[in-house]
Amino acid sequence: MKRLAIILFLIPTIIWAQEPTGKEILEKIDKNMASKSTISTSKMLIHGARQTRTIEAKSWGMGDEKSFTEYLAPAREKGTKMLKLEDKLWIYSPGSDRTIQISGHMLKQSLMGSDLSYEDMMDNVKLLEDYDAGVIGSEIVNERDCWIVELQAKTAEVNYQIRKVWVDKVRYIPLKEELYAKSGKLLKRMELFDITKIGNRWYPKKIVFKDMLKKGDGTEFIIDEIEFDKEIPEYIFTKAALRK
Repeated sequence: MKRLAIILFLIPTIIWAQEPTGKEILEKIDKNMASKSTISTSKMLIHGARQTRTIEAKSWGMGDEKSFTEYLAPAREKGTKMLKLEDKLWIYSPGSDRTIQISGHMLKQSLMGSDLSYEDMMDNVKLLEDYDAGVIGSEIVNERDCWIVELQAKTAEVNYQIRKVWVDKVRYIPLKEELYAKSGKLLKRMELFDITKIGNRWYPKKIVFKDMLKKGDGTEFIIDEIEFDKEIPEYIFTKAALRK
């Protein structure tokens, strides 16, 4: 009887110990999804109120500080290039043969009519740097058991003051995310699909973004090919490369 009492006493302790903290979950997400570099080809399907547009691109990224994207199709967008260096963003337009820096209120504008803003493209992927996190429950998403993690921004400068992330308990990858204003108003929703094992990491091949304040059926971001930790020439991440 004494042994049974000890076992019953230990069960809640064991169950409690199995639940990771919000910080531990975000650390595992970063470890799974972060990389030294990425090279990818992708397309955006922008489902507007009247029609769907498809934009194809190739991108190079170095950590979360540097990225370069060249748009390949359709003809209207072909040759447009975008360069991010830390907190600065430039866009080259072949039509006008001009390079402009996107800053201030312009960062809140839609990226090529999609449900993403330029501000979203600048977002730091390492959530622990900008947010405090806590586990607030669990839920099934796409037949996967997930932790629900609530993130509270550490400063007023962060784009989204509150975020809720549904994280796969086994693969430690987000399957759904909701982005809120400080008032609690839902601004955007993101869902991740086609989770694929690439090397030693799990990665989404399809992400659906929905701006809750905008008409339309959202924007699908589909990764056709992606490589991690490949060498990338440093000249790609320069303003001179925008005009080549």
